[in-house]
Amino acid sequence: MSRKTAGAMQGGRHLARRAALQALYQWQLTGQAPGDIESHYVLDHEMEGIDLDFFHQLLREIPLHQHELDDHLIPHLDRSVDDVDPVELACLRIGAYEFEFHPEIPYRVVLNEAVELAKTFGAEHGHKYVNAILDKVAHALRPHEVGAARAPV
Repeated sequence: MSRKTAGAMQGGRHLARRAALQALYQWQLTGQAPGDIESHYVLDHEMEGIDLDFFHQLLREIPLHQHELDDHLIPHLDRSVDDVDPVELACLRIGAYEFEFHPEIPYRVVLNEAVELAKTFGAEHGHKYVNAILDKVAHALRPHEVGAARAPV
């Protein structure tokens, strides 16, 4: 894969995460079916440049695995899941999902993307909370990768 193709794919995935965050936020607040949200989202938003397959996967799979993902998050939260800001919760669920189901995505990429989403859409210091929680989840789900990345050179 060329560097340009890899960059376009990364950009498309970043845009997919942004769109999925907004759609998951709506799902969390309204309880609407993810398929209905997805249909309306695609019609109402510019989707150019978005990795649509990844967007669809995030929006469909995160609700399906909600309890499992929350089980990874809960031990590290300082409040109940219901009390976590909805934007931060969506960022956390996206990160936990990618840690568990996308081992091909480096943990630092998952962490950085979630933090960037929280900076863009969340509360003023929400990105720090997302970073702290997902760092602990990364240690739990990908201990070898995290350890190797942090080992002195």
